[in-house]
Parts: sequence; structure tokens; C-alpha cells
Amino acid sequence: MKTLKLTNEVPERLDKVLASMLDLSRSKLTKMIEKGEVLVDGKTANKKTQVSRENKIEYHIEKPKIKLFKKQKTVELDIIYEDKDVLVVNKPAGLLVHPTEISTDTTLRDALVARNRKVKKVGDDEKRAGIVHRLDKFTSGVLITAKTQKAFEHLKAQFKERKTTKEYTALVHGTMPKPYDTITLTIGRSKSTGKMAARPESQGGKSAITHYEVVDQFPHHALLNVKIETGRTNQIRAHMFAIKHPIVGDPLYKQRDQKLMNIDRIFLHSRELTITLPSGETKTFTAPIPKKLKEVLKSIPKL
Repeated sequence: MKTLKLTNEVPERLDKVLASMLDLSRSKLTKMIEKGEVLVDGKTANKKTQVSRENKIEYHIEKPKIKLFKKQKTVELDIIYEDKDVLVVNKPAGLLVHPTEISTDTTLRDALVARNRKVKKVGDDEKRAGIVHRLDKFTSGVLITAKTQKAFEHLKAQFKERKTTKEYTALVHGTMPKPYDTITLTIGRSKSTGKMAARPESQGGKSAITHYEVVDQFPHHALLNVKIETGRTNQIRAHMFAIKHPIVGDPLYKQRDQKLMNIDRIFLHSRELTITLPSGETKTFTAPIPKKLKEVLKSIPKL
């Protein structure tokens, strides 16, 4: 059993608190609670049990066997560019990039293998299938993959050496204090919550650099252009949360008592990627902002 340290002082429903701290669906959490896999102060509970930081929460996640290739469901790829070395796609929100220990959903990796069985052996391990970098499940946008091992090593080196340019569009809560700024808080996994946390360098963690520029300021939200020099897990989400401007729709990185905008995803889109291909040509790939996110922007009152 793992222990989860709660931070809320005001008692809230158990399923609601767990959903905000664990990257799991509400239905998955409900099943865990009903099966007795979540304990409150050493006792079984129900999803409506009120809990706060005074309670000790223990939970167990059964690790399903990861199926690396699923024929029962296909994913239609939105291809931006393709040559003999690489395939660039516009990943939709809701699609995992590769299998995880707590999910058996069909992934981008499965779609790549279904399209070209040869990429199954490309990468550092079989779960990669040519995947060089990743986007969070509910983040959409440009993602480049390799079709050969040589191309994989070429692209991987550029990401490692920070020779790529990655730009995102993000909608965050609040009024930004500056028209542009750079966040350099390090990022490491929190021992208490298990999620990635941004903190001062003195507290440890990996180097992370995020630049943002305000594109439009609304009464209670800001539309940002975000550039990242590093590619840490949940980097933009953790950095924006750390400066008290969490991304709209993010159930994991949100402020206490913050009202979520129900958009069934987070408002984070990988809009542009500039990289040098194995052929030696430097190209910039772009993906338009999804229609759903455009509709969200139209619904927000102007200043």
C-alpha cells in the first residue's frame, strides 16, 4: 500500500480529493474504493467519505499486464509530415503516447506499430517504437517519431542537447504579473503526492527552463505562448502551477478551491516544433489550435 499525504484543510469527498492528486479517472478511483483498495485511517471507506490533511490515506493500484500491441481498436493518425526517416503527427488530446503501468488504453505507440510493424524495434525499448519525446495524455499537438534506429539516435541527441525549439499555446488562470518571463524552478517528483513539483534549486530536482509571453489577457485568464528549453515530465503544468497560474482544465495541478473549467482536457497545445531532420534539413512543423480550444477562447469574456 502507498501512502498519500493530503493538503486540503477543509474536508472534501474522498473520490474528489484522489482525482485531484492521482492521474486516474473518477471511475477508476471509484472501483478502487469499492474494492477496498483505498483505506482512510486504516479502514475501508466509500467515495463520499469526507477527508482532509488530518487523515491518513493508503491506496493500492493493481498493475495490469501491459499489452504493447492491440488490434481491437485503431487510431487514425493526423499526419503532418513524413519521409523515409521520420513521421510527424498532430497528437489528439486523450491519447497516451506509450503504454504505462496503470493503463491499457490504446496508445500512439500502438498506432505507429499498426501502421508500420518495422518501427516496433526502433528506440531504446519495445514500448517506444520510434517515439523520441512525449506529450501528456491530455495535451495535443506536434510530435515527431523516428522510423529507423539511426533516425531515432539523431533526433534523440537533439532533444538531449537542447537543439530543438518547442512552442506551446496555453490558457492559464489569473492575471499575469509580467508580459513575459522565464521560470527556472527545478522539477522533481514529490514524495508526498507522487506528482512532479517545481521548486528552488536548493531543494533539489532537475534543471527546467520555461519561457512565456502573454498573447492575450482576459479578466480571469491569460493566453500564453510558451517555449521550453528542457523537456521534464509535466514541466509546463508544474511551472505554471508553481507561480500560481495553473493551466485551465488541469485536474492535477490546480490551486486549492480553484474552480475547474470543464473542457475534458487541459488547455495546452504543442503548436510548433523546429528540428533538424536526419537529412540535414531544418524544418518547422506546426499544428493548428484544436477547434474545441478555439471555442473555449470565444466563450471567455474580454477585458
